[in-house]
Amino acid sequence: MANAKLIVTLDGEVIRELELMRDRITIGRRPYNDIVLDTPSISGEHAMIATVLNESILEDLNSTNGTYVNGQPIKKHFLQNGDVIELVKYRIEYLDAAHAGSRTAPSRSVDKSGNLLVLSGSNAGTSLPLTKEVTTLGRPGTQLAAIIKRSNGFAVSHVEGPAPLVNQEPVGATPHPLADGDIIDLSGTQVQFSLR
Repeated sequence: MANAKLIVTLDGEVIRELELMRDRITIGRRPYNDIVLDTPSISGEHAMIATVLNESILEDLNSTNGTYVNGQPIKKHFLQNGDVIELVKYRIEYLDAAHAGSRTAPSRSVDKSGNLLVLSGSNAGTSLPLTKEVTTLGRPGTQLAAIIKRSNGFAVSHVEGPAPLVNQEPVGATPHPLADGDIIDLSGTQVQFSLR
């Protein structure tokens, strides 16, 4: 299956093309980033893109000059085909390679809907309906997981940091299908998944 692609331009010139082959890529001034933008106005670690299945989430890493998508400042943004990420004078276009093919079997065909109930921590008792195709849980840079709405139900996927636990078992490299009543544990905060 083809991967999504980023096209990096500076002053209208394409300087880099990169396929999103990994779960996480970083963008910044420092040389260890996946996309290095070597200019003082770019933060050392400026932004990152986490990809879960066909969904890519852009996140600003508290950069000095901010991250913009289509002219709007963002902290976190689900990338759509054709989005233009603006980092100071650099432009990065996001091309969703699966865009045309994904129309055939949209995961919105799930007739069940899901819900999360926070069992512990400062938000205990809070209920979160799972209405989006991807719902992220946790704290970026610390621990991040995603609940994915699929055609056959829901699954939890590990994005970054320590793996979340489902019923005390760590989630592996592939998304873990969720059953009614499953307990998801993120750094000690427990949420219960239920089908509604």
